[in-house]
Amino acid sequence: MQIRKYALNDWLPTTAKEVKRRGWDELDVILFSGDAYIDHPSFGPAVVGRIFESFGLRIAIVPQPNVRDNLQDFTKLGKPRLFFAVTAGSMDSMVSNYTASKKPRDKDAYSPGGEWGNRPDYASIKYARILKNFFPDVPILIGGIEASLRRVTHYDYWSDTLRPSILKDSGADLLVYGMGEQPLSEIVKLVERGVPFSSLKTVKQTAFLLNNTDKLPKNKHWEDVWINAHETCLNDKKAFAQNFKILEIEANRMMPKKRILQKIDKQTLVINPAYPAMTEHEIDAAFDLPFTRLPHPKYRKRGPIPAYEMIKHSINVHRGCFGGCSFCTISAHQGKFIASRSKDSIKKELEQIVTQEDFKGYISDIGGPSANMYKMKGKDLSICEKCTAPSCINPVVCSNLDTSHKDLLEIYKMVDEHPDVKKAFVGSGIRYDLTVPEFNKKADPTQLEAYLEQLITKHTSGRLKVAPEHTSDRVLKMMRKPSFKYFHDFKRIYDKILHKNHLKQQLIPYFISSHPESDMEDMANLAAETKEMGFKLEQVQDFTPTPMTVATVAYYSGYHPYTLKPVKVVRDRKTKLDQWKFFFWYKPENRRWIKQKLTALGRQDLMRVLLDYSKFDKGLKKDNRKSKKKIGKKSRVPHHARKH
Repeated sequence: MQIRKYALNDWLPTTAKEVKRRGWDELDVILFSGDAYIDHPSFGPAVVGRIFESFGLRIAIVPQPNVRDNLQDFTKLGKPRLFFAVTAGSMDSMVSNYTASKKPRDKDAYSPGGEWGNRPDYASIKYARILKNFFPDVPILIGGIEASLRRVTHYDYWSDTLRPSILKDSGADLLVYGMGEQPLSEIVKLVERGVPFSSLKTVKQTAFLLNNTDKLPKNKHWEDVWINAHETCLNDKKAFAQNFKILEIEANRMMPKKRILQKIDKQTLVINPAYPAMTEHEIDAAFDLPFTRLPHPKYRKRGPIPAYEMIKHSINVHRGCFGGCSFCTISAHQGKFIASRSKDSIKKELEQIVTQEDFKGYISDIGGPSANMYKMKGKDLSICEKCTAPSCINPVVCSNLDTSHKDLLEIYKMVDEHPDVKKAFVGSGIRYDLTVPEFNKKADPTQLEAYLEQLITKHTSGRLKVAPEHTSDRVLKMMRKPSFKYFHDFKRIYDKILHKNHLKQQLIPYFISSHPESDMEDMANLAAETKEMGFKLEQVQDFTPTPMTVATVAYYSGYHPYTLKPVKVVRDRKTKLDQWKFFFWYKPENRRWIKQKLTALGRQDLMRVLLDYSKFDKGLKKDNRKSKKKIGKKSRVPHHARKH
């Protein structure tokens, strides 16, 4: 095995000095990003930069520009020939900067040393405005998850306001939503052919603002759909909720053909239909770009970048998720239909990983948004072309969905057989319901068991993460998740495999508190039921409303966007905290509080379950001894803690 060494020019330039080293006197595109520059296919800004480079463009990246000084970071590389590109980074800047309780985070996973404060709030807006001020005649293209999910009227949890399309607030000229490879390729081809940036009005998967005096560009293959105006939404929460159903239905089409239009003041927001999911050839091409797979050398003295450390020896095998969970933004950004890489492309990336200097033989993850959806698709694609359902597995598994795990097992086997790999883990969460025969009724039970046995015995690092999310069927229906009874079925299968193979491993379930429809009694029931199953919950999350989800629309409006019926919602911070505290029934300081709450609810039965610590007394005493030793130390969120 030969260790690969890189020179500075193997990274895209980030400074005027690095641009000069390449002998360039002008740049075609300058990309501003809220992330540190990590030249790896898991980080959107690097992918975008490499796409531009693949078209022969002279591209530079300005990572985490300083917005607090004289703003020299925005002018140091001058004016690009074609346009500026702007992204907040791999996360929405507000999710990155604040917790669910709106408290500032103390770390940024996408910054060197985990240093907080390098990414401003509403980064896409701030960067674009600064650039417009300095270079009013240069077009600005915005994209990434922040721009993508804020492309239309949306609820912003952190300001507790309804905001217009990010195009309005940022002053950007064009927005690319979703995964950007396909629209960016078309944009580059058009501008290089001499098409003015202002004429890019019919590129798929883009959005822009049009003055009401201007005519809508024509496209005979598209239908126009008007949604409620921004001003109407400001005055009518039900009108805002109505909009989301249209947006989600159009986003979930296999072959989108509807252009969405919305009035915003004296302008019209135009959202062109998206591209179909990437083909195997297209997604391979994106992952096969010449990434160094390393952070830029400029960060060597500033400490490791947490997000990179977590995934540097991992392999992402697909994009997209057909789960349709109401609190999740994956399908809204990556799409419902799965785009899977070829075995050859995955093997090529594996060969790169094993030549990294710090590789010790362990692959940290073979996964994706939902780790076991690789190569899953409709058996008859003509049926999928007509479908607009937000989920392929809720309320039941679609009879047209091929849920075979055969191809994924072949990938696991290929990685396992590599001579330089000691062990490969599946660190991403799996859809446990797809492995339960009682839920996935059309699947071959023997194949499901074979997949789980392989996963649990060979690819689990002592802990398997799954996400039942709640125990209440009413809440789970709102979440678009299966009944908790299927989690009981899954745990029986899991325990059986552990017993058969003489293994001692943990099952780590994720849960969410204060989700729409969840109340105090639901959380008490959750705590009691999971305690009786033997769980002391650690991986827990208070619901954080993020733009472009069913749950967020319900949280703000009080209505379900599909039925327009009222939804039970918890908004005040104290009640949200109270729901969250039920997760930690085992903490002695919560004992009196639990007694008071359950007495008020008249649930003495739950009190007997939660306040009987006998099963956990030994463990609690041990935990208390540990905590006394750690007094004064700052608690840390585990590196694998979940983000929504």
